[in-house]
Amino acid sequence: MKKILIANRGEIARRVIHTAHRMGIETVAVYSDPDANALHVREATQAVALGGAASADTYLRIDKLLAAARATGANAVHPGYGFLSENAEFAQAVVDAGLTWIGPPPAAIRALGSKAGAKALAVAYGVPCLPGYAGDDQSDERFAVEAARIGTPLMVKAVAGGGGRGMRLVTNLAQLPAALASARSEALAGFGCGDLLIERALLQPRHVEVQVFADVHGACIHLGERDCSVQRRHQKIIEEAPSPAVDAALRERMGACAVALAQAAGYVGAGTVEFLLDGAEFFLMEMNTRLQVEHPVTEALTGLDLVEWQIRVARGEPLPLTQDEVHLQGHAIEVRLCAEDAHLRPHTGRVLQFSAPPATAFERAAPGALRFDHALEEGAEVTPHYDAMLGKLIVHAPTRAEAISALVRALHSTRVLGLPTNRAFLAACLQHPVFASGQALVPFLAEHAADLQELLLKSELKALSHCAVEAIFSSKFSSDLPCALARPMRLRHQGQVHSIAVRELGGGRLQIEQAGAEPVTLQLPQRGVHCMAVGPRRWHWQSDGVDGWVEDASWEPATRAGAAGGATELRAPFNGKVVGLPVAAGQALAAGDTVVIIESMKLEHSLASTAAATVAELLVAPGQQVSPGQVLARFAPATQGAPA
Repeated sequence: MKKILIANRGEIARRVIHTAHRMGIETVAVYSDPDANALHVREATQAVALGGAASADTYLRIDKLLAAARATGANAVHPGYGFLSENAEFAQAVVDAGLTWIGPPPAAIRALGSKAGAKALAVAYGVPCLPGYAGDDQSDERFAVEAARIGTPLMVKAVAGGGGRGMRLVTNLAQLPAALASARSEALAGFGCGDLLIERALLQPRHVEVQVFADVHGACIHLGERDCSVQRRHQKIIEEAPSPAVDAALRERMGACAVALAQAAGYVGAGTVEFLLDGAEFFLMEMNTRLQVEHPVTEALTGLDLVEWQIRVARGEPLPLTQDEVHLQGHAIEVRLCAEDAHLRPHTGRVLQFSAPPATAFERAAPGALRFDHALEEGAEVTPHYDAMLGKLIVHAPTRAEAISALVRALHSTRVLGLPTNRAFLAACLQHPVFASGQALVPFLAEHAADLQELLLKSELKALSHCAVEAIFSSKFSSDLPCALARPMRLRHQGQVHSIAVRELGGGRLQIEQAGAEPVTLQLPQRGVHCMAVGPRRWHWQSDGVDGWVEDASWEPATRAGAAGGATELRAPFNGKVVGLPVAAGQALAAGDTVVIIESMKLEHSLASTAAATVAELLVAPGQQVSPGQVLARFAPATQGAPA
């Protein structure tokens, strides 16, 4: 194996490049038009343009990827995760082209890549599964019959793919038709396959997965478990190992089931068997036939390089360790840094300022130290074509409490300005008493996200005046002369306007005056406050664990500056494509009714009316691309008799 083509992008491409180069293997990066200047392109030995922007035209094009391999003389392909990593046709095409596929055999991908197929195999080999239906008849009528047999609550799932796409919870059978339609649409867009299954839903489980590894000589072992229970929209944002709920005996039972399933399918390479854990009972969810996003926590606990293992196994080498030789030490936690706002909605934009905390990228960190896998740099564009994850911060420490503390400090010292991130939200999650005590279950965010968002809002408001003044005056304030007159200002923050007055005291000192509060004196620049202009009168600021966006509304008419938007119109919160318009002009709406459905970054998002109203005008059509701030619909006051 002399040269590996990496059929992926971003941080996972960089991750594979790092290990391959350390092993003396050359690499080939591929890239879409938006990724032409990306870090993985510059770090690989060679790079090949795929031509196009969307995934369907680039990273999902088997013909283009194989052509790139032929053109560069690559004799192996690593798929990373996502895109074509679990596509049996791609794996087969690589093998048929005479190249080494760094992944499981195509037959194993077919057997396990489908959730329905994996469950059938699991049942045959005694792996516990929840009752459900995964048959060939995909009609809504058949699903309705099976749902009535299974009973609620139940989960609708896409048979193909992963990452939480194509999953819908149904707690009432009346919700089933809409859940099937939405899941099918999202699955088709994300995986090119709209087949679904349904199964009994557990409402208070943990999501615990087992890392397995197998070689071509018949050996298969597990490397312990990861707890991935903290999720939003069925997508993980915090992963840790070991699980706070798994002891040695349960680990052995779960590991044995995971190994049995892998061996039953003739598995080779790295894979992850995902379970729902309910007390001492566990049930198969699916098997991911690839390397997981969260593999670094297992690397931290074991001291192993799983990408190196993948390469060695693909070369025909035996596994480096037996099961008895695997030792887990300490505790590791990973968080996924994403381009999301306070309401967990994905955003696009440009990284205007980036500063990482001290870390060793792609290496197993020393106890208490940080690993940061990312593809971030100043000027990087986050586009709507791919998902919202920017990178992963991983801490390994002797104890769970020490890992949490170190990771919070790392998040507080990570600077990303120019677009919203979930940096502060992740730190708040880690410090929540439920998570800190090891009691977080899958519904953790459903139950606590609103409280966390309220806590963050209070923190922003507390820091608003001095951070906003730093942002606004840092580029304008240069006088050393005091001014007796206070400058009145109106600051818009999350739709609300706050009035303050700022008095220049000279020598870089400012005094902030606000009704009902004692005056506060600041010395510019303030330590720990970082700001960046993102528009003519708009700034993004960060201060330790607080992120905020502020607009100077001082020059707007007071009536306009004080407006919070009301329910007169609906604007797009991010880039995306309109995939659904469930309402019509003239229709009466209740607060919370869905008006427009937008697909962005591989997920569907329902945008709803914030109050009772009547649809006056729809300004978009299905299939139309929209940009942040674009008006999608206008509303009139609710007509008499409209729903309240």
